[in-house]
Amino acid sequence: MPSATRDRALEAAVELLGAEGVRALSHARVDERAGLPPGSTSNWFRTRRALLGGIVDWIAEHERADLDPDATPTITELDQLIEGLCAVVELQSGPFATRTRARYALFLELAGDPDLGEPLRRQRREFERWAEAIVSAVGITDPAPATRALMALCDGLLLHRLTVDSALDTRPAIERAVHALAQP
Repeated sequence: MPSATRDRALEAAVELLGAEGVRALSHARVDERAGLPPGSTSNWFRTRRALLGGIVDWIAEHERADLDPDATPTITELDQLIEGLCAVVELQSGPFATRTRARYALFLELAGDPDLGEPLRRQRREFERWAEAIVSAVGITDPAPATRALMALCDGLLLHRLTVDSALDTRPAIERAVHALAQP
């Protein structure tokens, strides 16, 4: 089967998952959403577990492409870090909101599944290492806990924007946190 059609099924699965949650996910509903003949998705992903694994990999692949560290401008100042964090939250709760909802749903669904959840956790650790290097470059001492704190804050802001107030201005909270963490 053509890879483009498989990708279309996975994209539809992410949309379905992000819009309606894990319970709405089925092979038939993915086929319908993707405009594929019945049974197409199950040809590639025989079980629900295989489909979830395919979605996890698809999300990780697309997030790596979107947040490619090599394509990101060099960040060496606090204001650049603040701007970058605001931009990431804006992207993840704006143009990529459905994918972000799907990722969160998968994190919750797969929390007890070490095999399927590992790609998501590995992706998170890669992003954390990348962010830690930036936090260190802007001069924040003890960058590992500072990075975890900033990422936790951004997760909270994302969740708030996705569920409560999509127009929330995240800049004040991010500025306050970055400046507080930058204090010696």
